[in-house]
Amino acid sequence: MTASSAPVSVRGDATGLTIPAHVDGLRKAGTAFLTEAFRTYGALARDNEVAAIERLEEVSGGSTGRKAVLTVRYAKPEPGARTDLFVKFSRDFDDAVRDIGRTQMEAEARFAALARTPGFPIAVPDTLFADYHRESGTGLLISERIPFGRGDIEPQYHKCLDYEMPEQAEHYRALVTALARLAGTERSGRLPARLVGQFPVDLQAATVGERPTLTAERLDRKLTRLTEFVAQHPGLFAENLRSPEFLRSFTAEAPELLGREADVWRLLVEDADYLALCHWNANVDNAWFWRGEDGELRCGLMDWGCVSRMNVAMAVWGSLSGAETSLWNGHLDELLDLFCTEVSASGGPDLAPAALERRLVLYATLMGVTWLLDVPALIRKRLPDAGPDTTRTDPRIKNDEGVRAPLQMLNNVLNLWQTRGLSAALAEL
Repeated sequence: MTASSAPVSVRGDATGLTIPAHVDGLRKAGTAFLTEAFRTYGALARDNEVAAIERLEEVSGGSTGRKAVLTVRYAKPEPGARTDLFVKFSRDFDDAVRDIGRTQMEAEARFAALARTPGFPIAVPDTLFADYHRESGTGLLISERIPFGRGDIEPQYHKCLDYEMPEQAEHYRALVTALARLAGTERSGRLPARLVGQFPVDLQAATVGERPTLTAERLDRKLTRLTEFVAQHPGLFAENLRSPEFLRSFTAEAPELLGREADVWRLLVEDADYLALCHWNANVDNAWFWRGEDGELRCGLMDWGCVSRMNVAMAVWGSLSGAETSLWNGHLDELLDLFCTEVSASGGPDLAPAALERRLVLYATLMGVTWLLDVPALIRKRLPDAGPDTTRTDPRIKNDEGVRAPLQMLNNVLNLWQTRGLSAALAEL
């Protein structure tokens, strides 16, 4: 189905409004729809209206749905009224792969309503409208547009390019603090129970795409190809990951890990203290940073697809998965301590950093075996002439998030496996 033949609109489950399904539908709905939508959502006074759409332009980005920038003008000035806006559609009618992720917006729309709670503990984009039609997976979210690189807001940092980001550890401290404050506040009971209750614990719902099936034979082939690829492409992997001893232990432990997957998920769900409302994919590209008047770096979080109550180790992995491996080696203990301290300070349970680390190791390595073993095939396809001297700063890798992100995440999984030891974590299951 193409955008021209797609449905123009659907009726949203929460507001009952007829919501546009794509940019052309929004353009046709015009100011009348925006006025009604913003009023219904409580983002615009009843005696005001959207007088004009000054800009509506589709933009690329993200892994699901279509996006657009929107600029509006109101009939009357209104304190705090947002005019530079960002539009997300859950659907991409021209790309079946991207359209698979349309269900992510259901939770995101619910979270937008929760985030309007007075005193919400962290910064998120101000939402002017959000609704979703569950039967079709069609949704619309309109929020403020973060002005990256303007005023006090730092430029946007892109995923898995942290070697270009200044003061990396400080930025991750701010990011982890935001994650922990949301988790602790939710667990404290200070957020409206009616809204929090719309986020059930469903750990395996936090995923994108259809999970691959791995038979023993297929897993063995993938492990063999990965170890051969590491040996043949030393420029893409750190020295400790190229160690024959580590690669032998990795090849031996991966099938055991996959065989005990049910035990890993049981560990992640059985202790309620480690379950909280979390951002699943808080990489730096889903954050913005600024300094407060006290000079402290602060962080806001956006793109809340798949938001749910999950094991907090899943959120920690989501936030650190694209970081530099050197940050993992030099700051992981500090960041885990900070997370636990902030959860408790925000009214949540007292978490043990060592227990959090154990859950992080098991979850991250399981995700690596499940999703990242095809990185060698991906690089061979995109860079058929890659050789021993190829590094991740090669422009064909650096400029392609679809390559550089899984490559960096694979490095972080293997490094965590090698430095923190999977065997000990498995032994305690």
